[in-house]
Amino acid sequence: MSSHHWRNQNVDMRDIAKAAGVSSATVSRVINGSNLVHPDTAERVHKVIKKLKFIPNGSATTLKYGRSSTYGLIIPDITNPFFPEFIRSFESILVENGQDMLMATTDLHPSKMQRTIHRMLVRKVDGIALLASEIETEPIEALIHHRVPLVTMDRRQLAPSLSDVAIDNAGGMNDAIRHLKELGHKRIGYIGGSKGLTISDHRLHAFILAMRAAKLPVNPNFIKAGNYRIAGGETAMAAILGMKRRPTAVVTANDLTAIGALRVMHKAGVSAPEDFSIIGFDNIELSDVIFPPLTTITLPRPNLAEMFFHALDLLRKEPNGIGKQFWAKTGLIIRSSTGPARRGS
Repeated sequence: MSSHHWRNQNVDMRDIAKAAGVSSATVSRVINGSNLVHPDTAERVHKVIKKLKFIPNGSATTLKYGRSSTYGLIIPDITNPFFPEFIRSFESILVENGQDMLMATTDLHPSKMQRTIHRMLVRKVDGIALLASEIETEPIEALIHHRVPLVTMDRRQLAPSLSDVAIDNAGGMNDAIRHLKELGHKRIGYIGGSKGLTISDHRLHAFILAMRAAKLPVNPNFIKAGNYRIAGGETAMAAILGMKRRPTAVVTANDLTAIGALRVMHKAGVSAPEDFSIIGFDNIELSDVIFPPLTTITLPRPNLAEMFFHALDLLRKEPNGIGKQFWAKTGLIIRSSTGPARRGS
């Protein structure tokens, strides 16, 4: 996809003024939200700004010092506890380093993403941490074009001023499958994330490789898609429980999915770990509070936040350098949702 849609380096305030039939001073007032401009005139100027894809300079402070001391953070879903836990760690690191944070959620809407990125460019952020794993390339091209350092999560693509923090799904998944095999489980299922997301593919791939490494059969019927939310876990688990010959254990793409699965099991009178074992992914704080406490693959948020900050800091110091690939480690935390496979199952 071409990035011409965002290219605006040749457009300045005089062009806006000319196209709108007003003075440059009027354009400046409109951009700064002054109430001295007639609403009709202001609307006309805004339309021209939108049409010409003009990104105004940020505040006078930003212009004076050249940097905003602000990092942007874009997350996909504020209702998933994983992200508020990450935000808490990331923000405390920024505060320690005298930086501010400008946060936005996308809910994976490309148009919302474009507006978010535009807002961050206007504010002249020093860099952006993008935790939404799959978006259209156009907004990313805009960031790179404007030389705003960008750090993505688990996209595993690098470019000038673009770094990535990948999740070592394999380490945690190998531990999880080994743990289930030791408990006597041979038929193991998987409830994944949303179809088509890079992060979902990486996690599913890690599950399949871990099963093969443990010399266990991968049954495609035991692999279901979820949506990283409780409802997705409920739907997928209901389908699994409806099978004549079903798995004896399931690994899920995140803890919310596992919680949804546990809810459906409870309603169906299937208990964990006596009848069925289940493993989550992320180790959100909630996973130790629910009943039974959830065995889960942990991805420590403080480590992840530290990695994102370090990656952004490196890019900010060398804005034109090729980005680096970072790896966030995972491990297994064993709690009560996993137990021995039932004899004869």
